[in-house]
Amino acid sequence: MVPITELVQINFDLLMVGVSVSGIALLGIIIYLNNRRSITNRTFFIFSLANVIWSASNYFEYRFTSATATLWALRTHLFLSVWYAFFFFKLAYVFPHDDLPLPAWYRRILLPVVALVSLLTLTPIVFSGLEPLAPPGQVTRAIPSFGIVFFMLVAFGCLLAGLATLYLHTLKEKSVERAKSIVFLIGMSVTAILLLIFNVVLPNVFSNRSFIPLAALFLLPFIFMTFYAIYKHHLFNLKVITTALLGFMVTVFSFVNILFSTQLSGIIVNVTAFTIVLVGSIRIVRDTLSLKNLSDELAETNARQETLIHFIGHEVKGFLTKDAGVFSALVDGDFGALPEVLKPFVTRALLESRSGADSVAQILKASNLKKGTVTYAKTPFDLKALVTGAVEKGKLSAEQKGLTLTFATDAGPYTMVGDGPQIADHVLRNLIDNAINYTPAGTITVSLKNENGRIIFAVKDSGIGITDEDKKRLFTEGGHGKDSQKVNAHSTGYGLYIAKNITEAHGGTIRAESEGEGKGSTFIAEFPVAPATPTQQPATATA
Repeated sequence: MVPITELVQINFDLLMVGVSVSGIALLGIIIYLNNRRSITNRTFFIFSLANVIWSASNYFEYRFTSATATLWALRTHLFLSVWYAFFFFKLAYVFPHDDLPLPAWYRRILLPVVALVSLLTLTPIVFSGLEPLAPPGQVTRAIPSFGIVFFMLVAFGCLLAGLATLYLHTLKEKSVERAKSIVFLIGMSVTAILLLIFNVVLPNVFSNRSFIPLAALFLLPFIFMTFYAIYKHHLFNLKVITTALLGFMVTVFSFVNILFSTQLSGIIVNVTAFTIVLVGSIRIVRDTLSLKNLSDELAETNARQETLIHFIGHEVKGFLTKDAGVFSALVDGDFGALPEVLKPFVTRALLESRSGADSVAQILKASNLKKGTVTYAKTPFDLKALVTGAVEKGKLSAEQKGLTLTFATDAGPYTMVGDGPQIADHVLRNLIDNAINYTPAGTITVSLKNENGRIIFAVKDSGIGITDEDKKRLFTEGGHGKDSQKVNAHSTGYGLYIAKNITEAHGGTIRAESEGEGKGSTFIAEFPVAPATPTQQPATATA
């Protein structure tokens, strides 16, 4: 039995093939699926396939024991090397464009020359024959003919032209894009230089073929630097990159099994397993990327819908506000005294128009909060004065329902920094109105106190209460209690969501407490007290 250390040493070149094939295949799939219409992404995908095939052919060119098979393996590898260099240049030329028309010289000169030279590599014009077969695992020297010059000109030319083109692209980029291009340039440059030195110059000029089995190792700088560019500059979703890296690791580990296979049957089984794992990893990456793209599309659709809702909301609010103005003028007698029979209807229409305008305003406010377009004019103000005003405004509605609305407070101070009107309209008023709307009979107590540098505003009612299930939906966008709309048909579900966002934007918290259905509820909002200044000393309570 071959010792493990010797086996690993013998199969190191095969391990490098597995690592490079796994990495470049997953990388090509990720980049291609991220944007199939991009010429850079499509070319990268083709280049990654060229890497896979080229790496495999490089490995097999010194694995045959027949002179004929070895000669054709060498010629085939040279054929693939021409196309590898060509796609290297094309990738450098189109990078980083999504759409770039290829020039006439590309189709009329470069492509025919590459095709012709690649075909010449399969003929005796390039390799006329072989020297005696080298021992197994070593590269046999082919006898070059005059055609090798054409191969070297094309291979050298494409690789060097690709590096020069990519370098010029990098110079033209702006700072942010240049940083991405530099990483990509470094990876391609290191790989190209290593391949030129060890796979072209040394074998064909100095007859040193000892580094050819390590060709797959020379691809790793390009693979790793491309992965690094994607990670460093957030070119793709982190979940996609994480999935790809995990797939890469699993694929490499499965490939290691091939290294320790000494029987033909074991090699076949492990190669099959490696292929299945690689294909499975690619499939998982593809599905992850598809989910990410679907998520992006849904986000765009939601953004368009929100824009449309915002537009419609503004239009509806404008109409309702105009209607309310007309009904208000009629009620106030601006167009003469209304007949007694019409007064109840016009008054009701006025209230409904105002209620409708308020509902639309809440939806628009929630949309602005979600988009982050709400701004706050934060200045010092007295919260106690705002609470007093909100309670006075709520007393008429409470009395019409036969409710008792009271306000209790201590000495304070109640000075805080924030947007007073927003807090008054969307936090204080909202919590008091909610208590009135959801309390069929009984009492509502509004309290305000200062405890340990926190202002605590609370509204306690004897209303319908809150179930544990309903608590989960409170303060969420459009969230309703299970039967809340049966009690308050005009509820939009956005009031508490708006109150929560505004409270938290002022460094506060908001919560709801209830012992259950039918047992009333208490809504509590806490705000930080404004720090005292030399001209503003804290008020002290007096007995």
